[in-house]
Amino acid sequence: MENYIVSARKYRPATFDMVVGQDVIVNTLKSAIKNKHLAHAYLFCGPRGVGKTTCARILAKTINCFNLKDNVEACNECESCVSFNTLRSFNIHELDAASNNKVEDIRSLNEQVRIPPQIGKYSIYIIDEVHMLSSAAFNAFLKTLEEPPAHAIFILATTEKHKIIPTILSRCQIFDFNRIRVEDIVARLMYVAKNESVEAEEEALHIIARKADGALRDALSIFDQTVSLGGRSITYRDVIENLNVLDYEYYFKTTGGAVRGDLSTVLLTFNEILSKGFDAHNFVTGLNSHFRDLLVSKDEATLKLLETTESVRQRYLRQTGECSADFLYKALEAGSYCDINYRNSKNPRLHVELFLIRLCGLTEKSNREAEKKKQPAKPHPVEEGDMPLPSKSEIIRQADTAEAAEKKISADHSHIAVVEKAPRTFSIRDVITDTKPPADSKPAEDDRDAADTDVSDTGIPAMELNEDNFALVWKEFREGLSNEGPRIISMLKSLKFTIEEDNIIRIYFSNASQKDIFNENYRQRMLKLLKSRFLGDETDIETAVDISETRETPYTDEQKYNYLKDKYPKMKDFIKTFNLDFI
Repeated sequence: MENYIVSARKYRPATFDMVVGQDVIVNTLKSAIKNKHLAHAYLFCGPRGVGKTTCARILAKTINCFNLKDNVEACNECESCVSFNTLRSFNIHELDAASNNKVEDIRSLNEQVRIPPQIGKYSIYIIDEVHMLSSAAFNAFLKTLEEPPAHAIFILATTEKHKIIPTILSRCQIFDFNRIRVEDIVARLMYVAKNESVEAEEEALHIIARKADGALRDALSIFDQTVSLGGRSITYRDVIENLNVLDYEYYFKTTGGAVRGDLSTVLLTFNEILSKGFDAHNFVTGLNSHFRDLLVSKDEATLKLLETTESVRQRYLRQTGECSADFLYKALEAGSYCDINYRNSKNPRLHVELFLIRLCGLTEKSNREAEKKKQPAKPHPVEEGDMPLPSKSEIIRQADTAEAAEKKISADHSHIAVVEKAPRTFSIRDVITDTKPPADSKPAEDDRDAADTDVSDTGIPAMELNEDNFALVWKEFREGLSNEGPRIISMLKSLKFTIEEDNIIRIYFSNASQKDIFNENYRQRMLKLLKSRFLGDETDIETAVDISETRETPYTDEQKYNYLKDKYPKMKDFIKTFNLDFI
C-alpha cells in the first residue's frame, strides 16, 4: 500500500513565495537576507497553523543556501538545500520546548551552540513552543541569547507571547503572524484540490475555510477528512454533515419568519434544528453572525466584510432588503443577551424560544411606532402649566381695562354692598404642573415701550402677583435648589401659601423647624427672585406654622436626633469620639 501523506505535510511551503497570507513578514525576511541584516534572534508569534515554524525552516534553509536565487529563494539543489529537504542537515536544529523545558536542557543547548556548522555559514536553532520553558530555563538561556557565537541564529516560535519574560522579548526581533484570510485559504484549498484531482464546490471550501478560523493547517486537515468521506468530490452537503455545521438555510428561514412575524415557522424551524442533534447555543451564535452579515450587507462600503461566495452574497443582499436596520440592531441586541445568559439558564430551550418570540415581535412593534408617527397630532386642552408668561405690556393693558370696568360697575351699582372674601389657601403641589413655561418668549413689537420697567436681569418680563404666577415662580425657585438635597426639595414641595393684601405672601410650614430652615437659608433668595419677577418692589414674605398640619405631621429625623441627644447626654461624646455627623 502506498504511504499516505496528509495535505498539511505534503503541501507545506518549501519557499517564501509559497507561504500563504503572511506577505509582510515574508518580504521583511527576504529583504533582511538580501541586505545581509540578519539578527541573531527572532521571535515568531501568532495563532496555530499560520506558518510560524514553516517560515522558520524556510529562513534557516535560505540563509545557508550556496546558490541563492535573484528573488532571494533557496535553490533546492545545492548540498545544503538537499540535506535540509531530506531531513539530514546538521546545521538546523529543532527543539520542542514543551518537552525540553528544564534548565538542564537549556544548559545542554548552550554547550551545543559553541560547535560551528559543518556545511554552510550558520547554525540555526529553532525552538518551538518557547513559552513552555520554565523560569529557570529562561534565565539560563538569557546570556547565550544576548551574545551568541557569530555562527548561531535562534528562531523562537510561540502561540502565547504574553507568557515569555520581558528580558527574552527585548533580545529578539518580534514578528506577529496574522490569521489567514478566508479568501487566501479557499485559494489554497482549490490549488490542493486541483493537484489531487478532487472536484470541490466553492461553497464547500468556504465552509471549511471559515471553520478553520484562520489556520491553514486546520483547513487542510478538514479537507482530508472530507475527501475521505466523499471520495473524489467535495460537496456543500458533505461538508456540513462531516463538520456538524448548521446549514445557513436555517438562518435565512428563521430570519425571514421573524421579519414576517411568523412565530410558528420560527419555532418549528428551531425544533427541527434540535431534532437533528445540533446545540441550541451554536444556533444562537450562528444566528447572531447571520444578523451581522445582513447588517454589513446594508452598505456597499461594508459589503467587503462579508466573507462568502458570490451566490450566497446575493441571497444576503436580497434578505437585507426585507429587513430594516432598526430590526437588525434590536435583533443583535436580543441575540447577544441570549448568548451571554444561555449558560446560566435552567431551561436553555425555553430561553432560546423566548429570544425567538422577541424577534418575531420586533417587526410588529416597529410597525405600530411607524403608524403612530404618521397619525396627525390630536388637539388637547391647554393646562395651567402650559400657558406662556404674559408680556409686561399685556399686564399693564389688562390692568387698565379692569380698572375702567371696575369704575363703571361702581357707578352703576353703588348701592350694592361689597362682601370681602377671606383669603383662600392653596397647595403649591396642586397648582404647579410639570410643564415649564417657554424661556424664549419675546415681547411683541408694540410692547417694546414698556421694557424699561422690567427689573429682572434674566430677560423674563415682570408679571402680576396672583396665585398662578406665584406658583410658577415658586417652581422655578425650587428647581434652582436641586443640589440642596432631597429633604429640602421634599419640604418645599409640600408647602402651602396665601396672598394677602399689600403684596404679602404668607407661606405655611408643617413645623417650626422647617420655618427656621427656610428663614435662615432661603428667604432672602426667594424674596430677591419675587421682586425680579413681579411688578413693584413692595412684595414681602411672611412665614407661619400651620397648626392643623402640625398634629398630623410625624417627627422628622432631625427632631428625633435632637430629642435623643437631649435625653441621653452621653450621646454627644459618642458622636464626637467617632466624628459622626447628622445626614
